[in-house]
Amino acid sequence: MNILRSLLWRALLVAIGLVLLYQVWLFAHICWWVKFNPSTSAFMENRLAIMQDKNPNAELRYKWVNYANISNSLKRALIASEDAKFVDHEGFDWDGIQKAYEKNMKKGKIVAGGSTISQQLAKNLFLSTKRTPWRKLEEAAITVMLEAVMDKRRIFEIYLNIIEWGNGVFGAEAAARHYYGTGAASLTAEQSAKLAAMVPNPRYYDGHREARGLLLKTDIIMSRMSDAEIP
Repeated sequence: MNILRSLLWRALLVAIGLVLLYQVWLFAHICWWVKFNPSTSAFMENRLAIMQDKNPNAELRYKWVNYANISNSLKRALIASEDAKFVDHEGFDWDGIQKAYEKNMKKGKIVAGGSTISQQLAKNLFLSTKRTPWRKLEEAAITVMLEAVMDKRRIFEIYLNIIEWGNGVFGAEAAARHYYGTGAASLTAEQSAKLAAMVPNPRYYDGHREARGLLLKTDIIMSRMSDAEIP
C-alpha cells in the first residue's frame, strides 16, 4: 500500500511539473512576441490541416501588417463589435460575462459569448478548437499572461493580424484584399464595419456576403464606431 501511495504521489508531482513547464513555455512565447511577430497560431495551423485534408495544395492567405498600417475604422469597428471596454479592462469583462451567462441560461443553449479581445487572442494563439473546462482555464491563464506582459496596443495589433476572416483568410491585410481588393490601411468605415460583423462566423459569411443578419449587424456596428476607444 505504501509503495502504491508513493507511486501515486510521484505521478502527481510529475503531472504538476509538466503543467508548470507548459505554462513556462507559453509565457516564454508571449514574452518573445512583445517584440517579434508570430508567424502563425494554433488556430491557423488547425484550419490549414483541415483544408489540406481536402486539398493537399491548400494554403492560407495571410500577411502581417504593422498597427499603423491598419485603418483606424477597422480598429474602431472591432472594438465596437467585440469588446467595447477593451482599453479599460484587465483581460476580462465581468459584466459582459454575466450578461452572456444570463442570456445563455434564458435560451437554454450557448447563444452569446463574453470573451474579450484578449481572451480571443489567447485562444487563437495557443489552444485547440475543442470546448472543455480545461481549455477555458488555460485560456484564462494565458489571458492573464498577455495582459501582464503586453500593452493593449500590442495585444490588439496581434489580434488584428491573426483572426480568421474567411475560408483560409487570416488577418486584416488578407481580409481587405480578399473582400475589397485593397490594403488594410485603406478600408472605409462601412467596409470595416462589415468585416467586424463577419468575425463571429467568417467562413459562413465568406460565402454569404449579403446575408440579412450580416447587413443588419454592419449597420449596428457603424452606429457604435464613433464611441469606440482604440489603443
